Amino acid sequence: MAQLRLGARVRRLRQDQKLTQVQMAERLGISPSYLNLIEHNQRGLSVTLLLRLAERFGVDLAGFRAEDEGRALTDLMEVFSDPLFDGHELKTADLQEAIQASPAVARAILTLYQAWRGGRGTTTAASASDSDDAVPVGMPWEEVADFHQSRDGHFAQIEQAAQALWKDANLTPGRLAQGLEGYLGSRLAVDVAIVPDEALSGALRRFDQNTRRLMLSELLSPASRTFQMAVQIGWLTQRTLIERLAAGSKLTTGDADALARRLLVNAFAGAVMLPYDAFAEAARALRHDLVALQRRFGASFEQVAHRLATLRRPGQPGVPFFFLKVDAAGAVLKRLTLPGFTPPRFGQLCPRLPVADALARPGRIVTTPVRLPDGTGFILLARTVESAAAARRGAARALVPAVVVIGCGASHASEIAHCDGIGADQTVAAGISCRLCPRADCADRALPMQFGETSAALADEHRSGPGPWWTPAA
Repeated sequence: MAQLRLGARVRRLRQDQKLTQVQMAERLGISPSYLNLIEHNQRGLSVTLLLRLAERFGVDLAGFRAEDEGRALTDLMEVFSDPLFDGHELKTADLQEAIQASPAVARAILTLYQAWRGGRGTTTAASASDSDDAVPVGMPWEEVADFHQSRDGHFAQIEQAAQALWKDANLTPGRLAQGLEGYLGSRLAVDVAIVPDEALSGALRRFDQNTRRLMLSELLSPASRTFQMAVQIGWLTQRTLIERLAAGSKLTTGDADALARRLLVNAFAGAVMLPYDAFAEAARALRHDLVALQRRFGASFEQVAHRLATLRRPGQPGVPFFFLKVDAAGAVLKRLTLPGFTPPRFGQLCPRLPVADALARPGRIVTTPVRLPDGTGFILLARTVESAAAARRGAARALVPAVVVIGCGASHASEIAHCDGIGADQTVAAGISCRLCPRADCADRALPMQFGETSAALADEHRSGPGPWWTPAA
């Protein structure tokens, strides 16, 4: 088995524990010279040594996962793909060395870049719109997204609280909305009312603490109304748990803390609508047919897709799905990723991914087998979703729907009903984003690659290739 070269993490652990190399080596049962080689990545960490670190230093082995380093490399490659750094001629190997030498410095660079972008007022198309799904772009949202990712989207205590509500409220499948409304009224003294859109001044849910009245916009679909009732129950009954989990995430700003609390209460509502055990069993039985799952649980496409990506209970995981919500310009609004498929934090997705295909066929699920440059295969399911704001009367303009993308490794294709009839000849050669993709001959490339040979190719006056920068305007 290959050994992990995680010297910087070991060195940082030793320094945090205020130990000399001699003292740490003695506790690990190895020689100081061998520990020195490990810290300088000249020797790898065996499974035995990893287990000793966990046992003798209380190390969370999740912090030593190999994919963490890969994710850091992807993040730094994206940062340094900014045209700001074009003159520095950085290579992938340079960034790998920097991460291995000091993961903390790598994270600090990412934080600094996020703050710099936020200071420039950078926004996505969604955050500039009046969509209820718009999210702030910058460090607070990225911090919370990383917090969510670090937990694999699974919060055991939140799941337990949702399960307890089902028992306490005597909820039954098929009558969830009525059960939640009854619980709000009888147990929490909250009156639920569906009100005209104009009465909420643009909001979709509003709770009046004085009158104990929960007002839901008439624009909300039945699934969204159910979700918002579960959200309100979460705020009223699980606030202590939510605040404790948010505080434990060690976020750096008040805005990030507020976003984390929202994320957690939404996770509670999702777990109430789609209970883990029942939903996981149905997903397997229905071969992850998203339409059938929508009908069975009275949920929206986005709710079902997101829930599939959070079935990551240790010892009882579902098919490992990732989840993305993407605006029409290709910017990622929400994400829960897997190793090997990490979307760009700051730029747009590869134009060969099925976002454009889904936009061209609104309301239909588009199934696309994808092969990444490293040969890894994925199955992507994409479909447009419309926000409640799109139905708002008197809107200044029509809102372009967003696209939800859910995907998994190609090896799971037989477990997904939407893959039936999809052949290997339909596989699309794609990347994650243009600036990070090494395919120099891609006719759909929107930007030159940062870590490749495009610059040299552009300097060759005797040839033209694919891509918009090669050809004159039509």
